[in-house]
Amino acid sequence: MNYFQNYSHIRSLIDERARAAGRKPEDIRIVAVSKTFAPETVQAAIDQGIRLLGENKVQEAKGKIAALKGDFRFHLVGHLQSNKTRDAVRLFDCIHSIDKASTARKVGEEALRLGKTQKVLVQVNTSNEDSKSGTEPAGAGELCGEVAAIAGIELLGLMTIGPLEGGESAARTAFALLRELRDDIAGRLGMPLGELSMGMSGDYPIAVDEGATLVRIGSAIFGQRSYGE
Repeated sequence: MNYFQNYSHIRSLIDERARAAGRKPEDIRIVAVSKTFAPETVQAAIDQGIRLLGENKVQEAKGKIAALKGDFRFHLVGHLQSNKTRDAVRLFDCIHSIDKASTARKVGEEALRLGKTQKVLVQVNTSNEDSKSGTEPAGAGELCGEVAAIAGIELLGLMTIGPLEGGESAARTAFALLRELRDDIAGRLGMPLGELSMGMSGDYPIAVDEGATLVRIGSAIFGQRSYGE
């Protein structure tokens, strides 16, 4: 399967949408989310030219990344359990899912131990859904302030997951809220917070409209997932 062909098609759609929104296409990166797919699939994607990939679970990524060769980087886009921070810091260029100061402190400790500055995003539950991780919007500013002050960490911005229901209107509201929160927090902290990780295979065009700089695309690149095993 030509995963890069799928990737290139999405890249073209993003570029077109960005220009229509008055944005620079180069400000938006695709994270190809390879969760549940075998190392052989991911290796093929890397060999075809995909360089930035994402995984949801540290344990799955640990075995998978060890089997891969070539020029690539991984982002952690799923929830981070505090007992997995050591492996997460070792494996991932950026962690999108910081939602507690206590987890961030452990990430900072591990980063210092490895002599690394760990890039992170703070996850915000902008759709107020119980099934989703992330700090409440009202607490995002305080959490960002705490995270930004932790040694060994570089806070780059915010992340959210679009709502499961409500269609385009609900998705646009959730993504616009993240952008507005980012702008407010960046102003209060005096930091750029340039990254907004939002949008997946089903809603990334709306996320691009609303300012996404990282879109997390899985099935539209790799095909439908099988969760049977």
